[in-house]
Amino acid sequence: MENASAATQGRYGKFTWLIVPAIAIGAARWAGHSSLALAYPRLAAALFLWIAADALTLTVMARSPNRRPAAHSVLACLASACIVVALSAPPSVRQGLGALPWLSAVMTLVVLAHLGWSAIRASKTWRSAQGQAADRFRAVAEVFLPGPLVRFASAEISLLHLALFKWGAEPDIPHGTRGFAYHRHLAPMVSVLLAIQVIEIAVMDLLVGLWNRYVASVLTAIGLAALVYMVGLIKSLRLRPILLTEEGLLVRAGILHERFISYQQIAGIAPSIEAVEVKDRTTLDMALLAWPNVLLRLRQPIARRPFLRTRPAITALAFKVDDPEAFLNALNWKLRQACA
Repeated sequence: MENASAATQGRYGKFTWLIVPAIAIGAARWAGHSSLALAYPRLAAALFLWIAADALTLTVMARSPNRRPAAHSVLACLASACIVVALSAPPSVRQGLGALPWLSAVMTLVVLAHLGWSAIRASKTWRSAQGQAADRFRAVAEVFLPGPLVRFASAEISLLHLALFKWGAEPDIPHGTRGFAYHRHLAPMVSVLLAIQVIEIAVMDLLVGLWNRYVASVLTAIGLAALVYMVGLIKSLRLRPILLTEEGLLVRAGILHERFISYQQIAGIAPSIEAVEVKDRTTLDMALLAWPNVLLRLRQPIARRPFLRTRPAITALAFKVDDPEAFLNALNWKLRQACA
């Protein structure tokens, strides 16, 4: 029973800690439009600020070891609550804040204290961070903003840079590794999908525009954004080949997914590709829009990260390369070196 409870918490916990504060703050904002809040704006302002600060702080406490979050995390929650209240306050709360200048001053001081402390921590992080400038900027950004938000923004910026600027760039094959392409069989299919998407955007803009120009503009903007993402995905298939490194095999599927397998984890190469084994739930099939031509069996199962539900561990890895003979020869040579 305890194992089931722990699994459920791991599966849904991260979503719960995002949803619960949003619900609490949303309910407080909705209550700020009531007649009672309009009659007592000072009390409404104080309660709205308290609920926002309490919801965010309790969330951090619940996710911290021993329920003891770091002091800078608590200050960040309080500053976030002040910003949320200032940006989303209903009329009654705004009126209450205007009638309580000392409360507005306290909110401003909390935000300034958070920024000052974060600036000191960011300076230390910049000096101690390793890697390229982009990695150091990302580490500094995580001092001011939540880590998941920074990682999401970094991934979006990387994708836009890939889609809009990296024309004719060389594939990402670091020194000391060997790359193997897997995009040639995908080129005709993705080209057709891209052409269909362009036609769909034009037709949708024309037909919906006859009914409502505003809705057509919104849908066209969404379609163009999706088109940019599609271009980035297509380019990533060529720029992110499968790699044989000194330590193991890095199987990539463009920007969609990647999986690193050390040579010691590879039990063997399947002599033939059987449909039963490829479709098995314990096989990770990374071949895109094609049947795989390489299937590796693993010595020990590799756990998958749960998403909404528990998934079985990986016991085999299937993928497709454009030149399977050259790839298998190189992989066999690496495996013999690893076993020597």
